Amino acid sequence: MRPARRVTVQTRGRLDDTPTNEFRGAPALSAMREAMADLCDVAALTAPDVFQFSSHAVAIGTSLLIESVSTRLTYDRTPAHIARGDLDHYLVSLCLEGEMRFVSGRRDVTIRAGDICLIDMAQPNRTWLTEAGGAHSRMSTVVLPRAVLAPRLANPDSATASLLPRSDRRARLVASQLAALRRRRSPDAGDDAAAVEAMADIVAAAAGSAADTADAAGRADRHLLLTMIKRHIEAHLETESLTAQDLCRRFRLSRASLYRLFEADGGLTRYVQEQRLNRALRLLAAPAARHKRLIDLAVDLQFSSDSTFVRAFRRHFGMTPGEVRDMSQAWQRDADGAAGPDHPLRSLARSPRPAVSRRSADGPPPTL
Repeated sequence: MRPARRVTVQTRGRLDDTPTNEFRGAPALSAMREAMADLCDVAALTAPDVFQFSSHAVAIGTSLLIESVSTRLTYDRTPAHIARGDLDHYLVSLCLEGEMRFVSGRRDVTIRAGDICLIDMAQPNRTWLTEAGGAHSRMSTVVLPRAVLAPRLANPDSATASLLPRSDRRARLVASQLAALRRRRSPDAGDDAAAVEAMADIVAAAAGSAADTADAAGRADRHLLLTMIKRHIEAHLETESLTAQDLCRRFRLSRASLYRLFEADGGLTRYVQEQRLNRALRLLAAPAARHKRLIDLAVDLQFSSDSTFVRAFRRHFGMTPGEVRDMSQAWQRDADGAAGPDHPLRSLARSPRPAVSRRSADGPPPTL
């Protein structure tokens, strides 16, 4: 059996020419688990001695392009992982071969060759990579900072698991953009930025564009109406009670109609609370909010008390807000001096988090 081989990833240049992170066999599986420990738990779905994984990665401006090939495996990103790192990014994953199943909360999607899935790394999730047609799983993924994509989305906190099937023209546009980035012969900052911006616009248009919903106020389409309401909720999680009465008055709906819109999300009350808890998880892991008292965070997110907030948080994530904060602070203290295998996403988790320009539900994005 060949021992695990790890090669440092080049951060600029043409993807086809970059060195490779390559792992094979049982020792390699252990090495990969160590490399990914801050980001997720890795489990092979094959016998350890036949495990294989390889990846190429290259920086594209502030984003990262990764192409990977693997035998069957799972990634499990828990609240504990979110607390350890500061990886506040979206993944736009194109399936080239094999299959990928992605689950986050009640969302469960399977993508096959040519399909694209949007993944929010700030939310707990689980991914299965499996083979199909005798081919290993092969994925092409662009990692976008939240500051790049979130302002373009109608619902930044509930866009995860958005699916773009290969039959959709926009999926083909994203796939061609990824192929062009893989083939590029030399980096160009201007071209890189334009490519990333174009890809973000295409993905946002498919997942639900903030610009589209802002122009849709007079339209009666059920999907657009739900998107508008969710965008309003996301923009006011920390400032309003968001009761059914308030939303019915604002969007001129009956209570029954409003409740029907949120049936697939487990109900309006559950949806709002889950979005507030997801926001709390990100804030607890963010360096800028680490000195904020839990009671202040609970009040900001409209919980009646800190004990109510802690109970709801524990039920949803399986750990308390204090445990998440302690874990995040410990990870930050240890991260700079930690030795271990390199992985391209680990460097992103250690990078300072850029400010996010959040669009208001009632107007244009603020000027930075």
